[in-house]
Amino acid sequence: QVPLVESGGGLVQPGGSLRLSCAAQGLALEYYNIGWFRQAPGKEREGVSYIGSTGDTIDYADSVKGRFTISRDNTKDTVYLQMNNLKPEDTGLYYCAGGLLSGADLFDEDDFSTWGQGTQVTVTV
Repeated sequence: QVPLVESGGGLVQPGGSLRLSCAAQGLALEYYNIGWFRQAPGKEREGVSYIGSTGDTIDYADSVKGRFTISRDNTKDTVYLQMNNLKPEDTGLYYCAGGLLSGADLFDEDDFSTWGQGTQVTVTV
């Protein structure tokens, strides 16, 4: 059983929207900080958005600020990433990851112990 399962990816035109979900299975999501990461073909994985376990700390990569919104519903063990005004450069495999630690760099992958298998987002005309 995979502890984190992403869903909501798909094919969308530029300017379109998608909402990704990260659902926990057999894991008490309320204790975990959650990060969304993405990896485009031929590129390194990068942090996209972060939300602390209580939702008090939120951060975004500069490239998605003003377009993406992260939220969580601990009663449903789910974290969401609302993505609006999508651009072709947003294309990639999107992963959610959970961790119990956080440091100065909220997107430090070493702080995330549990990863999902990813959901593909493709933005193209």
